[in-house]
Amino acid sequence: MSNKQNTIKNDVTLEGVGLHTGKNVKLTFKPGAVHSGVVFVRTDLKGQPSIEALACYVTDTQRGTNLEKNGVNINTSEHVLAAIVGMNIDNIVIEVSAPEPPIMDGSSKFFIEALEKAEIEEQGADREVYVVKNVINFKDDETGSEITIMPSKKFEIITMVDFGTKILGTQNATLKNMSDFKKDISAARTFSFLHEIEMLLDNDLIKGGDLNNAIVYVDKPLSDKTMDKLRTAFNRDSVTVKPNGVLDNLTLHWPNEAARHKLLDVIGDLALVGVRLQGKVIANKPGHKINTNFAKKLHKIIKIEKRNKVPQYDLNEKPLMDVQQIMKILPHRPPFLLIDRIIELSEKHVVGMKNVTMNESYFVGHFPDAPVMPGVLQVEAMAQCGGILVLSTVPDPENYLTYFMKMNNVKFKQKVIPGDTLIFKAELKEPIRRGICHMQACGYANNRLVVEAELMAQIVKKPTENKE
Repeated sequence: MSNKQNTIKNDVTLEGVGLHTGKNVKLTFKPGAVHSGVVFVRTDLKGQPSIEALACYVTDTQRGTNLEKNGVNINTSEHVLAAIVGMNIDNIVIEVSAPEPPIMDGSSKFFIEALEKAEIEEQGADREVYVVKNVINFKDDETGSEITIMPSKKFEIITMVDFGTKILGTQNATLKNMSDFKKDISAARTFSFLHEIEMLLDNDLIKGGDLNNAIVYVDKPLSDKTMDKLRTAFNRDSVTVKPNGVLDNLTLHWPNEAARHKLLDVIGDLALVGVRLQGKVIANKPGHKINTNFAKKLHKIIKIEKRNKVPQYDLNEKPLMDVQQIMKILPHRPPFLLIDRIIELSEKHVVGMKNVTMNESYFVGHFPDAPVMPGVLQVEAMAQCGGILVLSTVPDPENYLTYFMKMNNVKFKQKVIPGDTLIFKAELKEPIRRGICHMQACGYANNRLVVEAELMAQIVKKPTENKE
């Protein structure tokens, strides 16, 4: 299988109703740009705000995986996300005309079919894959749910469910290859127990359900009152229970369809990590709460590992900017110019270098017998890299000054001493606006992370001289 990113060639639309809102929904899949990931767009709201499919935006998991960003919601996202992963898609825009995608038949089947019609298209960029090297575990002591991921040559999942009821019992499901998702998992429908359905109906929380988009396991005796509720809710003359304990009008695709649907949910929820995973997932009693908490843990681990990974640069190559060129952009001058070279520069990041020598003026007093580069100067050097980044956006950088605005989460990991070569990398956390640069910066020496900080700086035009 290619390790290049994928999107779709054509727009494709499907329509249905939201399970919990009962609202008619139009969902349109559109091609996504390289590195853009999965993005939901609310076309029914002013400005068509977007929400990236990331675990940091999960706010509620009571009746599905719900995302929220700046007051804008996407509810019950998991079935769509599972289909996107199952179709090996990395970048896609999902436009929805309501707060939640259509429930369809309660599975990922119809989303898979729509994506197949849109056709998959390979993109030029490499896919980001997180290769699991150590066992990572998350457990919810309150529910007994537990998820573990361990090293493997591919992404595979095992789910084990036990609801403590005779009607459903204990079930397992396994997906060894994602290429089998369509055939073995995508048509597994959502399910619920009768007592849960009654609660949702009593509280008017299930407006778009019928007997075609949810398997209902009857875990209690059916009273005449309950039968009346179900007939009214599902607009049927009669409702009966099959010998296997499922309400009528549905035939199970597999005896373990519940476990397969839980596996589908795990795939959809772990898509919120934001990168592909290579590892074996074992999920015991999974649910949206533990799935998304595990996704958040993985996202944090990946972010830390990525930040701590030392970038490699050939310092023998001619730099993008030498110190003379740097001084044409930055207003700083020795002894407070703390960058010797710029190695890389783009619209979103900058890489700079500083050779630390015993001739630095601050070593005279910091400290005479044990010279150590002050941490505050390491942060200043990273900020000067950021200054290059933000000043490169104006045509006349010599007419501007840079000012520090804020620093957060500053950490010093190792000492910096004479003879060290510092490499600084600063990346934008958001686009530069009104001359303000918000970035994550890291400093490396001796193949180790030595300093990191979240920095904010601003460029301001130099005051003009009044000549009379």
